[in-house]
Amino acid sequence: MTKPQPSINKVPRKDLPQHMQSGWDQAKELTGDATFIEVSGNNPEVYDWYFKDFYKKLFYSDRLETSLVELVRLRLANVHGCAFCNKGDTAHALQSGISQEQVDSLGDYLFGPFSTREKAALRLADEMVLNNNHGNLNSELYKELKKDFTDGEIYELGMIMAVLVGVAKFTFVFDLVEKEDYCPF
Repeated sequence: MTKPQPSINKVPRKDLPQHMQSGWDQAKELTGDATFIEVSGNNPEVYDWYFKDFYKKLFYSDRLETSLVELVRLRLANVHGCAFCNKGDTAHALQSGISQEQVDSLGDYLFGPFSTREKAALRLADEMVLNNNHGNLNSELYKELKKDFTDGEIYELGMIMAVLVGVAKFTFVFDLVEKEDYCPF
């Protein structure tokens, strides 16, 4: 695994606002690294937007079941090769009710223990990943998604993935996270 070596300054834990110190503690406990939190200390307002607005108002809104969004988040992290994300996202996925068997089957999800709704969402995730330069919500995938999702849910799921993928790109460019050996970024 590749450890993060960001060019941008890291803010020591003791200098972070109290709520970010809690985030630092959680990151260290869950992943062994808090570089993302330390660099976020340069702009606590943006950190707050990400965790309070994106996660609380969109990701965990309950308009889509938590286990579903945790599943696609973990799939994105697996494909991208973000070790920091894989550690934290696996823990959150298991807490949301996803089984260890499902976690272990993500690499071959079409034949794994997933519902048709979950498989369709995972197919959409594969279109959204950073390393799919030609991702497309084509008519075949749209028809598959429409069997289990409303258009509003498809849009929301796509927006959640767009933010996650964008943040993944940001964390790789800024070298804020530990990467798996297979990470292409």
